Amino acid sequence: MESFATLPLSQLPYTFAIATPISNKAYPFWPCNYKPRTSLSTRLHCNKMFVAGFGEASPEAKAAQHLHNFFTYIAVKIVAAQLESYNPEAYKELMEFLERHSLNDGDQFCASMFRESSRHKNLALRIMEVRSAYCKNDFEWDNLERLALKMVTESNTRLMKDYVLETSHVETEK
Repeated sequence: MESFATLPLSQLPYTFAIATPISNKAYPFWPCNYKPRTSLSTRLHCNKMFVAGFGEASPEAKAAQHLHNFFTYIAVKIVAAQLESYNPEAYKELMEFLERHSLNDGDQFCASMFRESSRHKNLALRIMEVRSAYCKNDFEWDNLERLALKMVTESNTRLMKDYVLETSHVETEK
């Protein structure tokens, strides 16, 4: 995994002095009385946490892959609900296909559906269309962020509270 950091010039290691010559008239561009600065830090300042163990992808890329597969699941549910009311035969075919194929990998599911038959190909196209439309238009991205932050905060608070109660041997009022 490659990563790049952009640093302001003030944080780069001090290599060349750009100074106005004081007394060296023979070499006007050679810094006289040059003393390398030692006060500048060569340490990189990064605002993000390093997450080890994710190999080729960032945690965000892994989450995006899970969401991609989840959108396929949602699209299958939407298409199944639509078919159940107006095309029971296609609904039955979709349900039979679901019994034989896993929805864990959304792309593999659609690829398998494409190769099943021409009727299944049409279902796969419909599922991909719904998946894209749901992701672009209906999924509430802001709500996802808000709920994820809320769940983490509440879970951390609950776990810390439970631990303190467990280790402090405090009797709770009943």
